[in-house]
Amino acid sequence: MIKVDLSLAEQPFTLMIADQQVVKIFHDQQAIAFENPRENYVEFILDEQLIGIDSSEVSQQSLALYVNNQFATQLALPVAAQGAPKKGFLGFAALGFKLFKSAKVVKVALASASVAGYAWLFTIEFALMLIACLVVHEYGHVRAMKYFGIKTKGIYLIPFVGGLAVSDDKITTRWQDVLISLMGPAFGLFTSVLGVVLYYATEMEIFAGVAVLSALLNLFNLLPILPLDGGHVLKSISFSMRSWVGLSVCLLGVLFGLWLSYTFGLMLLVFFLFVGALEIVFEWRGRHYSHLLPLDKYGQGFSAVMYALVVAGHVAVMMHFADSENAILSLPMKILSS
Repeated sequence: MIKVDLSLAEQPFTLMIADQQVVKIFHDQQAIAFENPRENYVEFILDEQLIGIDSSEVSQQSLALYVNNQFATQLALPVAAQGAPKKGFLGFAALGFKLFKSAKVVKVALASASVAGYAWLFTIEFALMLIACLVVHEYGHVRAMKYFGIKTKGIYLIPFVGGLAVSDDKITTRWQDVLISLMGPAFGLFTSVLGVVLYYATEMEIFAGVAVLSALLNLFNLLPILPLDGGHVLKSISFSMRSWVGLSVCLLGVLFGLWLSYTFGLMLLVFFLFVGALEIVFEWRGRHYSHLLPLDKYGQGFSAVMYALVVAGHVAVMMHFADSENAILSLPMKILSS
């Protein structure tokens, strides 16, 4: 990824270029929309003029600028400095450090630690079921990010906490935040339904266990508490209204989470609430400078309906096994009815 700062009509712009293609354009630190009429060429409007940028010669440290489809100038890019090659012990040490920082190595290490930790606490079968549910959930987030053209770093499994889908870019609209947040629980709902189908097809209770476990995990994630997925949906809807409404609704979500933590002794949830409260504060302080495009009235209603449907789907799966003689299968519904 190459970052290029330039000035057009005495206005500052920043371009993010990857593989000779402009992927982001920022004006005054806010992302602006542009079109790609052809490969390695983008266009956007500036002061009622059509500005075109040809990035096909980025490898030659050059950009071509067009105004109203007429060539204007050629911009020279700075040459990246090449460091001297490392040798001897320091070179091996640097290589080892890079390997340690490698995303794949970190992912494998975290995944292995997660499986080992859950297997130590419960059983290897339970650990594998839990990891499968987490991976499907996070894969839903990743697919939504890729749908919006957001580059991702993949899925990280965090022992005794859960999973995390990491993006390389920032979202630009509240709708993106809603859809990315809901796709994790939605993919989890597919897992739950598939578990129910396989249970009746094979009569193996392990599939029923997968269905119930997936439903419980995803339903917990849909709680309207930041930084959980349900909290992001709540924040995107409420902060698309007047700012004080958004603050009030999100704070009510925090109070609900504190009550839940106290009632069920969920100390880990208190940590999540602390992180979520910080996010609410930052969102409130930057409300007048947010680059996120808010939801309109239709978008707010549609987001709320999608959220309710995904919640209802997971509750339905848990209710289906509420009368099971197996204590594990009936436990999630007993928790909800407590």
